[in-house]
Amino acid sequence: MSIEGTACTTLFVPGIRWSMLERAARSTADAVCLDLEDSVPAGQHDEARALIVRALQTLDFAGKRRLVRVNAVASHETYRDLIAIIDAEGAPFDGVMLPKVDGPGDVWFVDRLLRQIEGHTGSAPHALEVQIESAAGWLDVAAIARASSRITALIFGPGDFAASLGAPLANIGEPDAADADYPGHRWHAAMLAIVAAARTVGVACYDGPYAAFRDEAGLIRAARLARALGFDGKQCIHPDQLAGVAAVFTPTEREVAWARRVVEALQQATAAGHGAVALDGRMLDAASMRLARQTLARRR
Repeated sequence: MSIEGTACTTLFVPGIRWSMLERAARSTADAVCLDLEDSVPAGQHDEARALIVRALQTLDFAGKRRLVRVNAVASHETYRDLIAIIDAEGAPFDGVMLPKVDGPGDVWFVDRLLRQIEGHTGSAPHALEVQIESAAGWLDVAAIARASSRITALIFGPGDFAASLGAPLANIGEPDAADADYPGHRWHAAMLAIVAAARTVGVACYDGPYAAFRDEAGLIRAARLARALGFDGKQCIHPDQLAGVAAVFTPTEREVAWARRVVEALQQATAAGHGAVALDGRMLDAASMRLARQTLARRR
């Protein structure tokens, strides 16, 4: 999979808060997700839809990827969200984020609905980013990943995932007292399954948010853990989180320099008819080349 061009930082912004929509457009995020789901109070979805359409029509997002998170298929708002946003004239956006996906059927429903609306309006196809936030979604993540060619990313949602398991969690994305009782990382299995499913079909994968937006050290620890598991980036809920997350997921100059040396050494070895070569006391082979090229692609 090529990870070049993935959004290592995605900033969530409530669709009901105009000042926050303006601030998000000016932020340093790679992608902005205009939210119609959890951050919008019941009864205010029509107002939020109108504000998001206005934002897409009038704000300059300066090349950021523009996503709209609609409500879950289990709600009664999904089709109204999609029709309101896609039908609006002069309100282009890049993709739909679908929360609380329990199985491929949720994806099939939204895929077909998108095709119908796009066919009616003549708009370009929209990508689909899928949030895995439940026990059912975790167990069916491989089938979900294959459910539509629109899917460009799988995303871990730790808050709703903990709730679906009945597991204690004081704050989203943060370690708490329950972590001290478990000899390991409690969400490791689910997170790794999401990464594996994403890599199997060649799409990106992102970790969920960290609620304590003033706790930079905790945010960095969470981001580094996600990076260690293979995630491409992490969602953010505050602009102050963007720089720290970007730093974690962007290769350092030292890593880039090493990757370039690896590529050069292996290219020379291949030209000489060798499948492996030693560099600084380390044996390199084709797997080393793939890792090095990933590092260089991520840097770009």
